[in-house]
Amino acid sequence: MPASLAAVKHKLESTRSTRQITTAMQMVSTSKLNQIQHHTKTYEVYAAKVKSLLVSLVESHYAALAKKNKDNEQGTDVSELSLVNQLFHGRKVQKTGILVVTSDRGLVGSYNSNVIKATLDLMEQHNLTKDNTVFLTIGKTGSEFFKKRGMNVVYEYNGVNDVPQYAEVRKIVTQSVQMYFDGVYDQLYMSYSHYVNRITSSNITKVVLPITKESLGIDEKNKKETNTEFKTSNGTELYPSASELIKVLVPQYCNSSIYGAILDAKTSEHASSANAMRSASDNANDIISTLQLQYNRARQAAITTEITEIVGGMAAQE
Repeated sequence: MPASLAAVKHKLESTRSTRQITTAMQMVSTSKLNQIQHHTKTYEVYAAKVKSLLVSLVESHYAALAKKNKDNEQGTDVSELSLVNQLFHGRKVQKTGILVVTSDRGLVGSYNSNVIKATLDLMEQHNLTKDNTVFLTIGKTGSEFFKKRGMNVVYEYNGVNDVPQYAEVRKIVTQSVQMYFDGVYDQLYMSYSHYVNRITSSNITKVVLPITKESLGIDEKNKKETNTEFKTSNGTELYPSASELIKVLVPQYCNSSIYGAILDAKTSEHASSANAMRSASDNANDIISTLQLQYNRARQAAITTEITEIVGGMAAQE
């Protein structure tokens, strides 16, 4: 077999093997995507309900409770709303924290690069530098990227499961909130990839702490038209008290926001991986078609050369 023909055949076999791998990886990523979508949809229902209840309480009761706390009326605990005050009322921002969610490995297309680019754009937009910014990273890619550039990574977590459960990432959630209480940063952003559909994703950078009216979706102009489930009126009673409900719901809302973002990011990661592997398989098919054509032409040329040599030899004998 001529050297050129053998080289083309070797490339053809190698590309076919690569196509088998990428096709298998696409099937695995698609399976993971189907699994996590079920968890994401059910969790979104829970998160939406927590947010709805919190909005109702904030709109209807927080102003009155805050006034009581300020006036220190008899029977009102001054520290009753300390947790809510810390989470709702921002302080002077001296340090900004950014929680970045990336993958632990490659083969996910532009997933990681898009998240990192969105994070860098956020820093440029708000004049954030390595001196006034700290990073919390989920995923090895983001951690390595920011460390190599001298950024202050105060917390990192690698190896999140393909379908993360809350028990697994509870430490991430509680640590993020605790660092805010401890003054490690005065506001916390999240930067992650949002799953839109199997083809499309978008990058989200949003403020997680402190909780703002914008993040809750409270519109002052339409305040009367929003949730009225806990609307104050004569004869309406809450048990336990509104302050107790708020103190329970605020941490749950923070937890659901962060955990929900991690679920969303993982869903987008699996979709990106499936798309990347499908593109790789399609490219392999194109290469195989080209190589097969080259192989056929080279083989035909070799056969033609052999026939010509045989005919020439027979003619010489005559």
